[in-house]
Amino acid sequence: MLRRSSLRGGNSRPENLGQNFLAMIASLCFSVFVTGVVIFTTIAATYNSEEPFLRPVSEISDFLSSEAKSTDRTALIDTRDVESVVEEAGFTEFSDSGSCRVDDPINCRDLEVFHLLMTAAIDKFKDVHFNRFGKPVEGENGSSCHMAWRFRPKEGKATGYNKDYRSFRVLRFDNCTLSVVEIGGYHSGGNARKRKGRGKIEKVRSTAVGFGVKEESFRLGKYLVYVGGGERCKSMWHYMWSLVCMLGEAEFLNRTLVFDTSICLSKMHSLSGVDEEGKDFRFYFDLEHLKDASSVVDQAEFWPNWEKWSGLKLRLVEDFRVTPMRLAEAKESLIMRKFGAVEPDNFWFRVCEGEADGVMKRPWHKVSKARPLLDMASVIASRMGWDYDSVRVERREKVKNKEMWPNLDHDTHPEAVMAALRGRGVEDGRRVYVATDEGEAAFFDTMKGKYEVHSLEEHRDLWGSDSDWYYETTSMNNGSAVEFDGFMRQIVDGEVFLKGKKKIETFNDLTRDCRDGVNAC
Repeated sequence: MLRRSSLRGGNSRPENLGQNFLAMIASLCFSVFVTGVVIFTTIAATYNSEEPFLRPVSEISDFLSSEAKSTDRTALIDTRDVESVVEEAGFTEFSDSGSCRVDDPINCRDLEVFHLLMTAAIDKFKDVHFNRFGKPVEGENGSSCHMAWRFRPKEGKATGYNKDYRSFRVLRFDNCTLSVVEIGGYHSGGNARKRKGRGKIEKVRSTAVGFGVKEESFRLGKYLVYVGGGERCKSMWHYMWSLVCMLGEAEFLNRTLVFDTSICLSKMHSLSGVDEEGKDFRFYFDLEHLKDASSVVDQAEFWPNWEKWSGLKLRLVEDFRVTPMRLAEAKESLIMRKFGAVEPDNFWFRVCEGEADGVMKRPWHKVSKARPLLDMASVIASRMGWDYDSVRVERREKVKNKEMWPNLDHDTHPEAVMAALRGRGVEDGRRVYVATDEGEAAFFDTMKGKYEVHSLEEHRDLWGSDSDWYYETTSMNNGSAVEFDGFMRQIVDGEVFLKGKKKIETFNDLTRDCRDGVNAC
């Protein structure tokens, strides 16, 4: 007993207390470590991380392949635009997938629906680049949504974006998932189209071409204006030659061009067959683009200011042979070129001929077609899937003048056109767009046995009273409807022609005749 007690008492000796304390601390730390390992293992086994690279190896490969497949898709969209749409449009939260009724109307403002429609559009239209999707809105019924976007075709050199708005048929299944089962045709989603109001329109002159009216800025300005001559009511091609000549001289002289934005439409372009005054420049050309590219001002705004602030000097030039180089040092505020009554010396473009031709540049790039007309051409090309060949057939008045164009009539008949198409490798059944000034609607019907023939006449809805073009031109014309005239037709026809893959021209391709007549090639 005494021995056993002495052994127990030995562990309590002072020299052994430190060893016992260290052993107890080590045991406690080991217990904490084991407990931590167990807890971490449990969490790791049950946690489903959002970070793909913390997933199992089998899932990482799936993630990488899905990301590779979606790279092209996301690259087509400006994600900042999508985010702004989500924030500004007030989308609702994602649908509650656990509770729904199959027959309930689709909530087109649901963010999940927006993503669904956007994905469906990208998957379906692989030949275009998308930009800026609009917020979806309700369609014709409870299973329809309409959505708009901007796009441009992958093929071609177009840099601007076109507008489209389509209808989407969306179905909800028993498990509450949604699917797009049908996408309508071009511009089928009319509810998503932004329509301009049809209220009172400001007078066109108040918004034509503007500049500051402060006396100091006006007095410091330098201007160039052309007046008189034989320009009025000539063909639009004649008008354009004179316009780029004026722009070129104004640019060379570093002056603001004063020009008339009220155009006389030649009888060769009018539907009435007579010259028509008072046509707005903006019906045919992009005035905003011209203002951005050049220093220009409308005569209707310039002359009242000129009369108001008298004392400014004028230099009158009455001979077109006075070159721009001789006027480069002119100090007067306004240089006025005045043309006489004898043609062709009274044509404005004569200024840019001769010695001036080698010095001045005609800035064609500053004169762009009106945006509504370009949009119309894009709609037509889209309706043909951007996949067609085109042929331009010029006939009209030229075929009647056998002395100037002896072969044109024969060379532009349907049989000759089809021979040219075959010669260019256009296969039977191919979609072909015919851009023509031929007035007889059935003239090219014989081609339909070989090709899928299309023309501008098939798309009359694009300039009808419910079209974008109608709303925009009406707003420019003080609320009055604008006639879709012959020159507008030529612009649209020409733009659709240029979007074709294989293009066949009248002159050089169809006929040996010269564009400007015998011996003028």
